[in-house]
Amino acid sequence: MNRPLLFLDVDGPLNPYAAKPEKHPDGYITLRVPQDGGTPDGRGGLLARRRPLRVWLNPGHGRALLQLGYELCWATTWMDDANRWIAPVLGLPELPSVDFGDVLFQDRPDGVHWKTDPLVDYANGRPFAWVDDEQSDLDLAYVTSHHRGPWLLRHVNPRIGLRDDDFRALAAFARSLDTPQAMD
Repeated sequence: MNRPLLFLDVDGPLNPYAAKPEKHPDGYITLRVPQDGGTPDGRGGLLARRRPLRVWLNPGHGRALLQLGYELCWATTWMDDANRWIAPVLGLPELPSVDFGDVLFQDRPDGVHWKTDPLVDYANGRPFAWVDDEQSDLDLAYVTSHHRGPWLLRHVNPRIGLRDDDFRALAAFARSLDTPQAMD
């Protein structure tokens, strides 16, 4: 059997952006990512530079993710930029990323997160786990009714990011796929 997919969101699970702003969480380092472009200064002159984006990352997460037995895939608004900025800090190889196309940030009338349908389509029946800080019961119901294979949605608190219990749950799900009774 192919390894299951692990869809990785950056902001929330890997970057606990909602933690107290004055101090990064233990084990994390601060990365400053320049924001492209700028805004007109109002005088038709040079573009005003925006402050770099502060990102907290735990370098140990890369090794832990690689040991889980999944095929890792970015499922983030960073899309392929995660390979440029996030992967090197975590010690991850270049990973595929889901292209959200024109649904990026588009609210759905049914309340399902805009990532959910593209992730189910990308998985195409293949077992997957998805770590994100924006999942809801509506996403759970959508995946239940639209995905043919086993899956795990793992909500991560954006104040604390991925923790040991998240890694244990992901490992248990991957192990369960080797048995006749996989978790849904």
